Amino acid sequence: MEQSNRVVAVTGAAGYVGRRLLKSLEEGGDQRKLVAYDTNPLTFPVHNVAAYRQDVAEPIEATLRRHRATTLVHLAFNARPGRNRREIAAIRDSNLGMLKSVLDSCLRARVGHFIYVSSHTVYGPHPDNPIPLPDTAPLRPLPDFPYGYDKFLSEQMIQEFGEQHPDIKITVLRACVVLGPNADDPISQAFFRPVLMGVLDYNPPLQFLYEDDLARVIGIIIRQELPGVFNVVGEGVVFYKELARIIKSKLINLPAVLAYPFVQLTWDLGIQRDSVASGLDLVRYPIVLDSGRLRQVTGYKFWHTSLETLTSFANSCLLVKEDN
Repeated sequence: MEQSNRVVAVTGAAGYVGRRLLKSLEEGGDQRKLVAYDTNPLTFPVHNVAAYRQDVAEPIEATLRRHRATTLVHLAFNARPGRNRREIAAIRDSNLGMLKSVLDSCLRARVGHFIYVSSHTVYGPHPDNPIPLPDTAPLRPLPDFPYGYDKFLSEQMIQEFGEQHPDIKITVLRACVVLGPNADDPISQAFFRPVLMGVLDYNPPLQFLYEDDLARVIGIIIRQELPGVFNVVGEGVVFYKELARIIKSKLINLPAVLAYPFVQLTWDLGIQRDSVASGLDLVRYPIVLDSGRLRQVTGYKFWHTSLETLTSFANSCLLVKEDN
């Protein structure tokens, strides 16, 4: 395939989504070059890539200019939950600092297209959420759920940047939980535990996005230079009780009046490091996305359903357990 003059830079390139994206872009061959940034080395061969081991909180303008980058996909994000207010604030400052530095570098290096992968959690889990949620729905993240709130603050910064610099195309992709046989990030690990906590009388629908579907969508956004905000999710849902059965976890359902204090206590005591009590809202009130506008604009047909995605992830985890 004949390559274009497009040069795509990716931050967080050695992370879970970054690895899948580089692989997909290389196989597609639609760009002249790839530029990868991460504090960790790439653990896989990518032939047409300039790789830089650095913290993107520091300016990357010089290397973007050197390679004449035309597009940047920002994936660098610390999803680790802080153990206390000080850690939460430090992680938030780090995430927003990285984003601001990358945006400033893109501006100075004249990168024409900036793409950010956000999260469905920016909508917030609320009992009055419509099903499904369009990408025009108001953003109502939980302030005490740091991951979703940091993504929300990031989107605010990006929106302000876009308003100040209308000549730069801005794309924000709000994805549900990304899974697949290669998943190894903190979000996916939180879903594969021997015991899951639920709230009595609640069995909400969940959505999962296959890792390579997300990579292909980003590739289409890059090729078509599509600006805008889009929900990204495949077909179908998996109900919470079904999830527990597929991943072979024991599901403990407690009344809400007991479940929330219990989860908070286990967090405070360090028994579990996945979520504070408000995280239960995510398994109580559904955030079901509508990706109709993305499908209409791109014509993309997702290759995997939520059920197929979860099953592939569960099977890979079980194989790892058996090997160990």
